[in-house]
Amino acid sequence: MTGDHQTLALLLFSAFIAVTLGITTWVSRNRHGSAEEFYAGGRLFSPMENGFAIAGDYMSAASFLGISGLIALFGYDGMLYSVGFLVAWLVVLLLVAELVRNCGRFTLADVIASRMAERPVRIAAGASSVTVSVLYLVAQMVGAGSLVALLLGGTSEAARSWTVIGVGALMVVYVSLGGMRATTWIQIVKAVLLMAGTITLTVLVLVRFHGDFGQLLTTAAEHSGHGRDFLAPGLRYGGDWTARADFVSLGIALVLGTAGLPHILSRFYTVPTARAARRSVVWAIGLIGGFYLMTIVLGFGAAALVGPDAVRASNSAGNTAVPLLALDLGGGAGSTGGTVLFAVVAAVAFATILAVVAGITLASSTSVAHDLYASLRRRHGKQYSEVTVARLAAAGIGVAAIGLGLLARDLNVAFLVGLAFAVAASANLPVLLYSLFWRRFTTRGAVWSVYGGLVPAVLLVVVSPVVSGSPDALFPGVDFQLFPLQNPGLLSIPLGFLAGWLGTVTSPEPPDEARHAETEVRALTGAGAV
Repeated sequence: MTGDHQTLALLLFSAFIAVTLGITTWVSRNRHGSAEEFYAGGRLFSPMENGFAIAGDYMSAASFLGISGLIALFGYDGMLYSVGFLVAWLVVLLLVAELVRNCGRFTLADVIASRMAERPVRIAAGASSVTVSVLYLVAQMVGAGSLVALLLGGTSEAARSWTVIGVGALMVVYVSLGGMRATTWIQIVKAVLLMAGTITLTVLVLVRFHGDFGQLLTTAAEHSGHGRDFLAPGLRYGGDWTARADFVSLGIALVLGTAGLPHILSRFYTVPTARAARRSVVWAIGLIGGFYLMTIVLGFGAAALVGPDAVRASNSAGNTAVPLLALDLGGGAGSTGGTVLFAVVAAVAFATILAVVAGITLASSTSVAHDLYASLRRRHGKQYSEVTVARLAAAGIGVAAIGLGLLARDLNVAFLVGLAFAVAASANLPVLLYSLFWRRFTTRGAVWSVYGGLVPAVLLVVVSPVVSGSPDALFPGVDFQLFPLQNPGLLSIPLGFLAGWLGTVTSPEPPDEARHAETEVRALTGAGAV
């Protein structure tokens, strides 16, 4: 890219970073340092504010860069991500939003521990939450590296590496200083910027085709190199039985995974009441629904105007399709309009990454402090406050995410998020649903459910084509592939439910009917909720 692109985009990056650091500094001076303030922002946000923040948390680099790239490369099959991410919100609204807000205080483990033995349940749920969060963080790091590589001409691996390190350092600063309140305001600012940028690009694509969506699809198919097959199922997932099973596995993981994402569940605790939590989700669905419909236009627009070959040449996984589309819509390389639009879109995408990693890091550090540390600490010796531990945990999680982000930098970000969704749906969703709706559920069932979904999901990813045995794997030079599917959800999600049932029916302890009744009343009515 030209020096104009680099200069303008870097100026916009710097402006967003300056604004968000200003918000973080201001919040850090105006808080009293309590756990409720750090974890939940004092529960002072309105449904609209929280709805924008939820949307900001959810509309990640995977959505803005990855999905559009997959549609540009694979057409119809790439839309599975858009549909799956959107439909998942109906599961959240119907099954968990209000009940989770009534039963817990800060984390997923609070909901489960309300009727179980606390220590084993908190350790299991905390370990699962950290694993899911780190997987999700890796996707955002990869998106940041791809974006800056495009900005600098795609020639500097060192620049990509330093970008990943810089994003990791910034997210630690946001979380350590500002906690939930600063993170929420950063999400709101980012959601507004992202929606504005996406609407602008969508309108420009439709104007280019005179509002004729059919003409857009036809042109995309012609330029794809696949003809009409580009608009039909099967280009990515329609080959052999393995590809079709992968399609089903990914769909299940996307639809069920959202309800188990720690950084989404923690958002329900930032509002004062369960009714406000439910209204937050309604706001979020409206914003997210509009956004994912627009990613379809952007993906096919990139295929029609930029072409899959140019997208693949820039980034083999398709992560740079939207910035390239913005460059074309603005007038092409070298034009003032192209320079400005490209820089704005790149800055919005970078803002998206920074905001999302802050939210995920906060959720995972909260799990470390509130669940793991609080359960494992001994009564003797020096005791640290949970907030202090959470700040230290943010730094440790940042280091882990940076390392994995550098390792996985050539994978598609939407695909990486699909893996995180599969682990969340396998480890967190079964235990959450059992805890809320099954009267006989026991502590052993809860622990087995978490580990029975978490361990198989992670192991299946390790022995899948994602890690070895294929040209696009993390380690293409070795082959210890045993599991043929790229997404483990088809097998690991049922195993999570099965383990929870098996642990409960073989448990020597009787279910605590009184505590279940208390939890049920609190979940459905809000009586006694924090």
